[in-house]
Amino acid sequence: MRASAFLYPWDVVGDPAAPARVRGLGVQQVTLASAYHSTRAVTPRHPGHRIVTAQHAAVLYPPSAGRWEGRDLRPYESGAWAPGDAFGEAARALADAGLDVHSWVVLAHNSRLGGERPATSVVNAYGDRYPWAPCIARPEVAEYLTDLAVEAAVRPGASGTELESCGWYGLAHLHAHDKIAGIGSGETAQYLMSVCFCDVCREGHADLGGGVTPAQVRDALEGGAAAEAVADLRERTMVWRARVARALQERVVGAVRAAAPGGFRILLHADPHPHRTGANAGVDAAHIAKVADGVVVPCAGGPEGMLEPFARAGAGVIAANFTVVSGMGGSPGTLAADAARARALGATELRLYHAGLASDADLETVTGALRSL
Repeated sequence: MRASAFLYPWDVVGDPAAPARVRGLGVQQVTLASAYHSTRAVTPRHPGHRIVTAQHAAVLYPPSAGRWEGRDLRPYESGAWAPGDAFGEAARALADAGLDVHSWVVLAHNSRLGGERPATSVVNAYGDRYPWAPCIARPEVAEYLTDLAVEAAVRPGASGTELESCGWYGLAHLHAHDKIAGIGSGETAQYLMSVCFCDVCREGHADLGGGVTPAQVRDALEGGAAAEAVADLRERTMVWRARVARALQERVVGAVRAAAPGGFRILLHADPHPHRTGANAGVDAAHIAKVADGVVVPCAGGPEGMLEPFARAGAGVIAANFTVVSGMGGSPGTLAADAARARALGATELRLYHAGLASDADLETVTGALRSL
């Protein structure tokens, strides 16, 4: 199976040994970040640093002045963690090592954008804003994300792209000093806490959801509604949200395809359960199979139930994404067995998260697993 490892430009820039080391894992491709959210990342083998702090969401190349001049919503440039054209420099080094490079673009996840422009953010049923989660129903946000996708995806040196968070983001977020786990919440509660009621979404829920209101969602969250009523409420909120997500996905993929050269491959990070939010946006498998060239599917909890819907829908590329960093809950030791199960369930490729974050021992285990495949 073709395999790709995720990398950040700072894993490669300044480390001449990095490209050959990644190639030596047995992968054929690198999925290299070109637009990414804030993070703190370890670089355990880099000769110049050990911890990289990306202080805010940014593009990891110089954004086009002509594209963004005079616009209110525009990408932020990176700081010292990825100076200049960090993506381009890393992409060239990886290509020189014989690796195919695809861009990795994070879209609807940007805490700085929400902090500086609160009106762009998702608003829950209690009126709380989620600054990390741009509301994709807002026209100005959809326009911004589309143009960001085009610029960040179709970079020199990239022969394809993988679009993350191309859909709804919500409550779940790897936030600094996160303290929301004190009150347990199941998947339905997580979903209801992620439903947006900004002014645009209030109108959408009223028109398409049969008059869904924040009060109804609050009642469901606080135990005031029967299970059947909660299930019905979830389905009614999904009418609006599914329409918005499908429209954004069609718009973004169409724009990237129009800007890209022939043969450029466009994949979406996707979850086959449409109500799920986050980096792997919930999608309608049958719809997305007609829109993109394929999907990257999170399989850290096991591939069962995650790959089959895309296989039945006839999605082209179905890449099973496994975490191979032991310290982040990954299981590199079971990669060979996991990959075999994934292939039986319809996977055509593998994704390995994340070659830059993994320990030497993890990478050695991954190398052995890929050789066995």
